[in-house]
Amino acid sequence: MKLSNEIKAALIIFGGIFLFLIGFNFLNGTSLLKRENTHYAVYDNVEGLQIGTKVTVNGLSVGKVASIDFVPQTEKILVSFTLRNDLKFSKNSAAELYEAGLIGGKSIAILPVYDGAKPMQDGDTLRGTTKPGLTDVVNQQIAPLQQKLETVLVDADSLFVGVNKVLNQEGRDNLSTTLKELSQTVRNINAVALNLDELLTKQKGNLNTTLTNVASISKNVNQLTDSLAQSNLKQTLSNFETTVNRLNTVLADLEAGKGSVGKLLKDEALYENIEASTKEIELLIKDLKEHPKRYVHFSLFGKKEVPYQETETKE
Repeated sequence: MKLSNEIKAALIIFGGIFLFLIGFNFLNGTSLLKRENTHYAVYDNVEGLQIGTKVTVNGLSVGKVASIDFVPQTEKILVSFTLRNDLKFSKNSAAELYEAGLIGGKSIAILPVYDGAKPMQDGDTLRGTTKPGLTDVVNQQIAPLQQKLETVLVDADSLFVGVNKVLNQEGRDNLSTTLKELSQTVRNINAVALNLDELLTKQKGNLNTTLTNVASISKNVNQLTDSLAQSNLKQTLSNFETTVNRLNTVLADLEAGKGSVGKLLKDEALYENIEASTKEIELLIKDLKEHPKRYVHFSLFGKKEVPYQETETKE
C-alpha cells in the first residue's frame, strides 16, 4: 500500500512530537512509558521554589514539582510533586527543601529511609523539612553582630558627644600643646638613644673588658665557695662558738667579781691598798736614790749607826 506524501508528512510530524515529549520528560526526570506517583509535603515557607523544579535523590533527578498552594484554612504551604513509581522508599522518608545555589532558587531532595516500614504509595504525604541555606546562615550570624554593632555605635556616639563637650577651644589648645610637647619629648628620647648608641660603640672594648673581669671575679668567687664548702667550716664555726661561749663566761665572772682579776676590778678597797702600796714603793725607791747611806752602812772601825732622819717631802 502506497502512502501519500501528506500521510508521510503527518507521520513524521507526529513522530517528531512523540520523540520531543520523550526527550523533554527524560530531561525532567519523568518518562511517558512509566507511570509516576504523586506525593505531598507541607512547608512553612517555600520562597524560591518553582513549579517544574526537579526533585532529586542524592543528586539524581527522579521527579518534579507539580503544584504549590496553601493548605486549606491555614498558612502552611502544600507542595505536590511526582516521583517515579519504581522507587521503594519507606513512607517515613523526608522531602527536604534546600537552596540549589546562590541564585538558583530552591529544590526538593528526598531523604530516603529504609527502616522496614510500609513503602510510600501514590498520594502519601512525606515529612517536610527545610535545610538552612547560605542566606539563612549568614542572617543568623549577622543578626547578633548587627545588634552588637548598633550598641557600639550608640556608645561611640555618646563618647563623641562627651568628647565634644570636654574639648572646647581651651581643651583643644591644651591638647595641641600636649601633642607638641610629646613630639619634642620623643625627639629628645631619640637623641638620647643615639648618644647612648654612640657611647656604647665607643666603649665597646671597655665593656668587653669589664664583662671579662666580672666573669673572672665570678669564677674566683665560685672557686672560693667551693673551697669553703670543701673545708671543715662547720667544725671551725663550732670551735669559734665554743670559744665565744667561754669568753662570755669569763666576762660574766669578771662582772660578778669572781677570781683575782674580778676582785681587783670590783673591790675598791683592794684597789686603793694596791695604789697606796705602789705610792710607798715609789717613795722608798726615791729615798733610796737620794740617801743611799741610810740603807747601806760599811765601816772598818765600827762606826756607830746614824739614826734615820725623815726628810720633808715637798707637796
